[in-house]
Amino acid sequence: MLKISLAQINPTVGDLAGNTRKILEYTALAQKAGADLVIFPELAVCGYPPEDLLLKKHFVADNIKALDALAKKIRGLSVITGFVDSDAGGKIYNAAALISDGKVQDVYYKQELPNYGVFDEKRYFSCGKNSGILTVKGTRVGINICEDIWINEAVYKAQAKAGAKVLVNISSSPYHAGKLSIRQELLKARARETKTHLVYVNSIGGQDELVFDGGSMVMSPDGAVLARAVQFDETLLNVDLSLPNNPVAPVLESSEEIYKALVLGTRDYASKNGFKKVALGLSGGVDSALVACIACDAFGPENVTAISMPGPFTAKATRQDARQLAKNLKIEIKEIPIKRIFAAYLKTMAPYFANLRPDTAEENIQARIRGNILMAMANKFGGLILTTGNKSEMAVGYCTLYGDMSGGYAVIKDVFKTKVYELARYRNSICRDPLIPKSVLLRAPSAELRSNQTDEETLGSYEQLDKILMAYIEDRASPQDIVASGIDAKMVARTIHLVDTNEYKRRQAPPGVKITPCAFGKDWRLPITNRYKE
Repeated sequence: MLKISLAQINPTVGDLAGNTRKILEYTALAQKAGADLVIFPELAVCGYPPEDLLLKKHFVADNIKALDALAKKIRGLSVITGFVDSDAGGKIYNAAALISDGKVQDVYYKQELPNYGVFDEKRYFSCGKNSGILTVKGTRVGINICEDIWINEAVYKAQAKAGAKVLVNISSSPYHAGKLSIRQELLKARARETKTHLVYVNSIGGQDELVFDGGSMVMSPDGAVLARAVQFDETLLNVDLSLPNNPVAPVLESSEEIYKALVLGTRDYASKNGFKKVALGLSGGVDSALVACIACDAFGPENVTAISMPGPFTAKATRQDARQLAKNLKIEIKEIPIKRIFAAYLKTMAPYFANLRPDTAEENIQARIRGNILMAMANKFGGLILTTGNKSEMAVGYCTLYGDMSGGYAVIKDVFKTKVYELARYRNSICRDPLIPKSVLLRAPSAELRSNQTDEETLGSYEQLDKILMAYIEDRASPQDIVASGIDAKMVARTIHLVDTNEYKRRQAPPGVKITPCAFGKDWRLPITNRYKE
């Protein structure tokens, strides 16, 4: 039986030199471990997803040159890695190369091209038709790519019928909460169905809004988990298919899994785009507290700056909580009051706002002053501004364009408010002394843009709000179905109206980590101009 190394690596889109260097490093480690075959993820040479880089012929050509140069350096074992190939007619393919003895020995082209959610593969790739049966050290191996294993009766079945004893699936499968267990159950079923060893290798890392969580694994022919890699870390998982005792990493608890995804996605977005330091507005509320914790875990406290901007309606307790959190996290905090700036705005606008009652215009001015300060600090001192708005706010437009939405990356953009509290409590639970002050978790959430303001007087209970949002966004449920579940009809109608009329804001929001099956962005593509009323 083969000795196989699963190289769960973190490629960077477009970094052909860096990615091939990483492939060589892990190949050397696999060779040292005695592997016959080392396997890398889908499109490991160019990174996934390369999107419209694939429309640049020179990009495709350069990735093929990088693969050929890589192949010349590989001897003594076999390597399977993903790359982009092209044919004489100019069609391109999501491909897997088998490399040994200093050259590419064979190539397989992906047959099932996903075209839903975050996937647009039919925009770029053509479907392959080759068998994908390769021979490694005398063993017949069926190689397929990601979606090929998800579709019933697809190429994997033909490969098993053709005599493949081992099926290898290379993937770059994006994360959402609970995805590992979904994959694992599918792979167990496929292994039992084909009576083969099934080897699954996934990427890890952040790419814009996507996070890849790894969790590479091997199934025995009876569907048992023979080996499993950790999530969210680069690793080389060495597996001897003839042995029953291979490393099996534990499955993470839900809050830990989501938290790790947020840390990895934020770290990679910043680092892969050249940022070493980050800053955020620290209000004393739970959202900015959670983002501050994630930032510290991603970059280290020495690289995080908090900016407190108390205004005319900021409570003393809120201000104190911001200071205490910064102290607990050991991060620098700069306090820049906005009262005088706000007064200057009001004085300037007085002739135009005369005899009109204060409303959201004055509230939004405060948020936009804070946004301006954050961006000024970023321009002057460098660093990436992390925004702190959550998915519940983003869904209903309870956020200010060019105000609290200002920044480069929206860490918890895909985290509902109720989940924010769960994650905050989780982060407190894993350290001896809680980082987030208890008062932050107990106080009624408020934007503090007017006297005695609370979020729930505007939005209703977050518990009820999030139930509506999850049903409407994640499940695409109708208003009638949501009301039938026992939620007040008026609240349902008001919430859905807010979701539908605030698409224009979401289109202007920074990217953020995807942790749900339906994140705003590629998963959610509603027209801004839209008169369909549900």
